[in-house]
Amino acid sequence: MTLLRDADLAVAFDHAAHTYDTLVAANPGYHAHLRRSARRLGLPPSGTGLRVLDLGCGTGASTAALCAVLPGADITAVDASAGMLDRARAKRWPETVRFVCAPAEALEPAGVEGPFDAVFAAYLFRNVADPDAVLSTVHDLLAPHGRLAVHEYTLSGRPVHRAVWTAVCRGLVLPVAAALGDGDLYRHLWRSVVDFDTVDAFAARVRARGFEHVRALPLPGWQTGITHTVVGRRADSSVGRRANSARRAPR
Repeated sequence: MTLLRDADLAVAFDHAAHTYDTLVAANPGYHAHLRRSARRLGLPPSGTGLRVLDLGCGTGASTAALCAVLPGADITAVDASAGMLDRARAKRWPETVRFVCAPAEALEPAGVEGPFDAVFAAYLFRNVADPDAVLSTVHDLLAPHGRLAVHEYTLSGRPVHRAVWTAVCRGLVLPVAAALGDGDLYRHLWRSVVDFDTVDAFAARVRARGFEHVRALPLPGWQTGITHTVVGRRADSSVGRRANSARRAPR
């Protein structure tokens, strides 16, 4: 099948928004895993005074995880699907949370500006047309030493994990989604995982976009080898400038 992209994918998410939380609730550990990935940002527990970008927030599950882990942070939650954001906005949030409708590839025109102390991206990168461009945008939005945590279905590369993912999708997710009238979206979501980077390949992609201290961390339960947190940090750009100045200095 051809993967959905850009406007077509946003429309599919709009259509599925009213049932999305119901399907998410059937996934064991879904919310706990998001909170675990949010903690892996390694930020001070209160988050007070920090600016955090929640990129690809959907109906707000990742936003809720960030609020639980960093209750004092200012959180900007962004998604390209107006329907998903309507569901998110309808929930109760602290005043420190704001929602913005924008694709990950066009944040600046929507008024999303850095620097951010951290970016959290859940289930996003396999659904964008150009992951490298979005990673570069994220890198530029981060303050020096700013943290990135990507919570994503990134298969280990072992056939057993690919088989488990496909069995869960074909045996449970796709039949339910088809009955709800959202089969096209969930067929895309199944295939997008199979066709996307393995976790090692994605970690290498993150390093190539200028992040340091990149690590791929597993998640427990049935998603072991299927879902990972990939964390990294933007380097202090002043270090590079100082090094270049030192090389140019007369000896």
